[in-house]
Amino acid sequence: MKPQPFFPLLLDSYFIALGVLLGGALIGGFAAFLTGKPPLTEIFRISSSIRIWAIVAAIGGTFDTVYSFERGLFQGETKDIFKQFLLILSALGGAQTGALLITWLTQEHISS
Repeated sequence: MKPQPFFPLLLDSYFIALGVLLGGALIGGFAAFLTGKPPLTEIFRISSSIRIWAIVAAIGGTFDTVYSFERGLFQGETKDIFKQFLLILSALGGAQTGALLITWLTQEHISS
């Protein structure tokens, strides 16, 4: 398997985290609607609880990241540590963007 160039990998990481968060929250909101719960409240709650899973899904699981950190620390390949840090940061950005969009959509942060 040929390694993927780094910049497209950054974009993939961002949009995978965004898609996991938005898709999971919206489908969960549909399930809440079907079961008689308030959909917008459930969408907001689900988006808060799956944020870490969106990041993990975007970076491709934790073992590859841990292996890259190990290689960077013990074999002196600091470029790998920096790349993994940027990938995690990109996934964090995608998850945060999704959470912000959900917050805007549901308006659950506004108290009456």
